[in-house]
Amino acid sequence: MNKQTFLQRFYHKQPVHRERDFPLPKPGRPAAVLIPIVERPRLSIILTRRAAHLKHHASQISFPGGRFEATDRNLQHTSLRETEEEIGLSPSKVRVLGQLPPYRTISGYQVVPFVGLVKPPFELEKDPNEVESIFEVPLEYVMDLTNHHPHWIERGSDRHTVYFIPWKNTAIWGATAAFIRNLAHHLAD
Repeated sequence: MNKQTFLQRFYHKQPVHRERDFPLPKPGRPAAVLIPIVERPRLSIILTRRAAHLKHHASQISFPGGRFEATDRNLQHTSLRETEEEIGLSPSKVRVLGQLPPYRTISGYQVVPFVGLVKPPFELEKDPNEVESIFEVPLEYVMDLTNHHPHWIERGSDRHTVYFIPWKNTAIWGATAAFIRNLAHHLAD
């Protein structure tokens, strides 16, 4: 997918299907992630593998982001601050296009994904306390719903669908896959 097609689809004004999130008994703690889309001839997205020593979500694939801090101006600022802290991507390299609907996670957060274009050249530097590795995946690949594989989990009397998106020797799943699916639904023809 090229930049022109992406922008045309991203800015369309029609109702979009959303992935079902986790029904929290109380409001989720505010958090934000950045979906960094790299402006290459064929667009790609930047993902991270979280550090293996982390207490929560160790070694999982994720977008850079985290919880809202009292010093953040807003959730967009949270997404850009966390991205710079985790992977060294300067906010000056990101053009935020907009946001996707909030998504409640099983860990008690209400996460707002922001979509931003990243113009090369740029240098990334991972924070080893949070990130094991940084990599790119072609946007077209993750937007193709045939690459999304559903699995079902039972939680009490509820059945939840969790999607897995295989990529090389890993899988993108959980909230990160849900953010990708919401973007894919948004970009659908």
